[in-house]
Amino acid sequence: MTSLRAGLVGVGMMGRHHGRLLRDVEGVELVAVADPGGDPHRVATGLPVYSHVSELIDAGIDMAVVAIPTRFHADAAFELAEAGVHTLVEKPIADDSTVGRRIAETFAARGLVGAVGHVERFNPALQQLRTRLEAGDLGDLYQIATRRQSTFPGRIGDVGVAKDLGTHDVDLTAWVARSTYESVSAQTAFKSGRSHEDMIAITGRLGNGMVVNHLINWLSPMKERVTVVTGERGTFIADTATGDLTFFANGTAALEWESVSAFRGVSEGDVTRFAFAKKEPLKAELEAFRDAIKGEDTELSTMAEAVHTLEVVEAALESADRSGAVVSLGEAARS
Repeated sequence: MTSLRAGLVGVGMMGRHHGRLLRDVEGVELVAVADPGGDPHRVATGLPVYSHVSELIDAGIDMAVVAIPTRFHADAAFELAEAGVHTLVEKPIADDSTVGRRIAETFAARGLVGAVGHVERFNPALQQLRTRLEAGDLGDLYQIATRRQSTFPGRIGDVGVAKDLGTHDVDLTAWVARSTYESVSAQTAFKSGRSHEDMIAITGRLGNGMVVNHLINWLSPMKERVTVVTGERGTFIADTATGDLTFFANGTAALEWESVSAFRGVSEGDVTRFAFAKKEPLKAELEAFRDAIKGEDTELSTMAEAVHTLEVVEAALESADRSGAVVSLGEAARS
């Protein structure tokens, strides 16, 4: 079978990982890269290094990965769509949802695979979590809470923590719960002297009624990537930094200590840490991109889904500007 010819736009922090893994994806041949800054990290290693997307297109590519700063996503995506190239754009899809929607509509109109790199969908812990939730292991679902915090990444200069990290949590929550967002409320903080927020706390409700909560910052000396899902039968905790999934079951034995029982509401039961195979999420995402081009169903974030994710984050930032007022997604779209 003829391999898909792939091009890589951007060879910075994320681009270098894409370049490494594209070489290992069966049925895909990385043929060239494009970056106006050249290739200081030697990602290309024997491949042509171009300055412009147009040169990459002229090399005859079938698919492309766009891993450049957010403010340049739209120009690259539109040029690749015009050339008929299936494209995966790193998240967020664009600077704002209006432009993102135009990108999504352009790829759809041309019948091209347009995807966005919400890689957490391919984290083994979250994939296991969603499988177990769909099997009914937790019963009715009540709440999803995420925590994503770490030190400030010097590579990010054009967006705040909400669009850079918050988009991960919004997308994975909607994907795990199989529901879109209905409304959000948020508070932000600016502690590092930048024009963009470096801390955000979001509370929201999904269309299926679930309550959600996201705590995100660039101000912590330790790295945390945790998703907590609470339901009728207990709580799942997915640690996406390690790929681990743990289940805390509600107890079945009645507590004899009456005051403790009344306070807790449920009793503590067994704790199970699951063992399962763990593939590198980014490689799994690139394999899914290949499969989508071949016409297979995948768990890739579509561009339309990525637009909704960006709309949710924009609504959260609007809420913060309005002192935490609740913003409905319909209201955010109209504004």
